[in-house]
Amino acid sequence: MKKTGFSARAVATMTLALCAGATMVMATQARADDTFRVAYAGSMGVVMDKALGPAFAQREHVTYQGQGEGAYGLARLLASGRSTADVFVSITPGPMAILKDAGLIDDAVPVASTRMVIAYNPKGRFGEAFRLAGTDASHSAWWKVLQTPGLRFGRTDPATDPQGQNIVFTLMLAQKYYDQAGLAQAVLGDVRNPQQVFGEGGLLTRLEAGQVDAASGYESATRSAKLPYVALPDEINLSNPVFSKTWYDTVSFTLPGADGKEKTIRPQPLVFYAAKLKNAAHPKAADDFLAFMTSSQGQKLFDENGYGKPKGDALYH
Repeated sequence: MKKTGFSARAVATMTLALCAGATMVMATQARADDTFRVAYAGSMGVVMDKALGPAFAQREHVTYQGQGEGAYGLARLLASGRSTADVFVSITPGPMAILKDAGLIDDAVPVASTRMVIAYNPKGRFGEAFRLAGTDASHSAWWKVLQTPGLRFGRTDPATDPQGQNIVFTLMLAQKYYDQAGLAQAVLGDVRNPQQVFGEGGLLTRLEAGQVDAASGYESATRSAKLPYVALPDEINLSNPVFSKTWYDTVSFTLPGADGKEKTIRPQPLVFYAAKLKNAAHPKAADDFLAFMTSSQGQKLFDENGYGKPKGDALYH
């Protein structure tokens, strides 16, 4: 009669293999659980992953992992549970409101600030024209260069990223400031013009690679990337709170909301806010990271990477 089943030796071998596999899975999970995660606005990649994150990890002996995407899109991922993090860092209050409404944060503290600029590729066809525009005392030559036939302009999606909204506001304000009817449409086309819209994390990389000639940018990220840029007057760069109610708030545009209805979008201060998520796997590390960002060491790292000082009060406090 033919024997069936496994020998005792084979069973023992398989048992050992299964135990070893289970141990490896548990070890992998443990390592994952030990990872301190920060989700941040995509423009912050350099300062978060090359400065603040590594410095905090070394000081606190933790494993740091950063995730950078358009702040609105990232906030929606966190709110829906499709992504997790210990800390969320956003620019403008808007993305934080999504997490507040989802019950994931109590408050958010300002940690840095910035202003809108026009970044450009110095080796590109229009590099010299932008360089000269940057020296123009009237600050009016830059928008003329942007309208040059054949120039490729890059920006991010206003539906998912605050910067994508802010460049639209900047051009709308420039249209009023320079009294140039139709300027925003001439430079941008449609609000979500597919010929111009790229993911935030790769926009400046595309600029460096010569895939676009100029791009919208925050001064902070542009300086971090060591790219040249044209500075803009406070009246249109969205950085000066003095102009918020009397000037910045005079422009707006609409986008489809989650319910399909048109939603009016208005400018918000270019301030970076940070918040601990209520479902953080490492709540103490999250508190420590918030404190680190506002400490003298954290502020020094922000400054070295082109960021301004925090402005305004905490949100929802």
